[in-house]
Amino acid sequence: MATSSGRTLYDKVWEFHTVDILPTGQTQLFIGLHLIHEITTAPAFDMLRERGLKVAYPERTFATVDHIVPTDMRTRPFLDSQAEELTRLLENNTRQFGIDFYGVDSDRQGIVHVIGPQLGLTQPGMTLACGDSHTSTHGAFGTLAFGIGTSQVRDVLATQTLAIDKLKVRRINVNGKLAGGVYAKDVILSIIRKLGVAGGKGFAYEYGGAVVDNMNMEERMTVCNMSIEGGALVGYVNPDETTFDYLKGRPFVPQGKGFDRAVAYWKSVTSDQGARYGDVVDLNGAEIEPTVTWGINPGQAVGISEKLPDLSGHSDAAGLKRAYEHMGWQPGAPALGLPINVAFIGSCTNSRISDLRAAARVAKGKKVNPAVRAIVVPGSAEVKKQAEQEGLDKIFTEAGFEWRSAGCSMCLAMNPDKLKGREICASSSNRNFIGRQGSPEGRTILMSPAMVAAAALNGKIVDVREYL
Repeated sequence: MATSSGRTLYDKVWEFHTVDILPTGQTQLFIGLHLIHEITTAPAFDMLRERGLKVAYPERTFATVDHIVPTDMRTRPFLDSQAEELTRLLENNTRQFGIDFYGVDSDRQGIVHVIGPQLGLTQPGMTLACGDSHTSTHGAFGTLAFGIGTSQVRDVLATQTLAIDKLKVRRINVNGKLAGGVYAKDVILSIIRKLGVAGGKGFAYEYGGAVVDNMNMEERMTVCNMSIEGGALVGYVNPDETTFDYLKGRPFVPQGKGFDRAVAYWKSVTSDQGARYGDVVDLNGAEIEPTVTWGINPGQAVGISEKLPDLSGHSDAAGLKRAYEHMGWQPGAPALGLPINVAFIGSCTNSRISDLRAAARVAKGKKVNPAVRAIVVPGSAEVKKQAEQEGLDKIFTEAGFEWRSAGCSMCLAMNPDKLKGREICASSSNRNFIGRQGSPEGRTILMSPAMVAAAALNGKIVDVREYL
């Protein structure tokens, strides 16, 4: 459904960064910023060496370690030989090719999608690529951010360009106002539930409406982060004063008159008043309640007051049946009271300072249920430092949570933080796929950090609004 004439932010930024139209029909797009980490880069650098190629613009590439590094014992060499080897390879490759690297000893180390915005590397109106599916996080700044594979990492290193197909744009308006105890995580889970895990195929998602307009940057990052879980390769929010205020004064952001010139450009790329969209979807924010997943993909979710769905007449009855078989739940059971064994607060979705503050408000002065193993993993060394300055670490440890160093941790379990056997984890991460958290029998329930904290205290899923 087209609304009227006019260009979206996606159209403008795409046009500004187009180098050529390739014989395949794809666009050769210039990439303004390339973020790399230890998982998808070693083979890409090997490919460069095999072809005798250099990194085209090393000053536009920044590296950190996040996926595989341990979050407890950081002494080198790491106990995990694979983590040590991949870290060593990234250290050597960044040194050889002249790329800035933020290793475990750096005060800039952290999850790649946390440190990019934190340092001001991520800016409106730019194109950004990273060998990680959750690169869509950076779209919160009005950035076209693409998650890419290893061969594409090689292409961006070698040419600073990417061969890519243009998407349609779906505008998603979240209107009205959220109730207390409802967070950005609940918003994006509700969107995915409504549109489906494949609903965004072929689309970039532009998020707006009063609810999104009133979100801070960390909340917008949470929403954009899970665009990929809804099938959209790109998700973004138009930049505004909230964006500019967040960026001002950060290390890689222009200062003085340079900042004023940057803001003028950033404003120019916002979607036109009469922008034309491939589709428009409206949600009522007032109807969103604390939301949890119950199944094996992020679209299998319910509001906290709801019961788990019935199979009869459902368009994906087979998918639901498989989810019930894995999770061990029954159709019609209430979401409230589902048991947990593990609580994880962290990931590129929800490990920023506002996430930790929200969870600490719930945990303060209380104790984790003795049957629950609970960990809190800040998203960066800077977030860890700030949380400790605010005393959040003491709130968590006194309640019985483990307080860790920055990394991806239990989100994807490419490190020692894993589920064991049939454990059930209340998680602030982004994926509840079978085996995602390290055990093929393990079970994951996605929710907001505040909801995770409340579940940890009770050993079961509860309504966080009772604790606020």
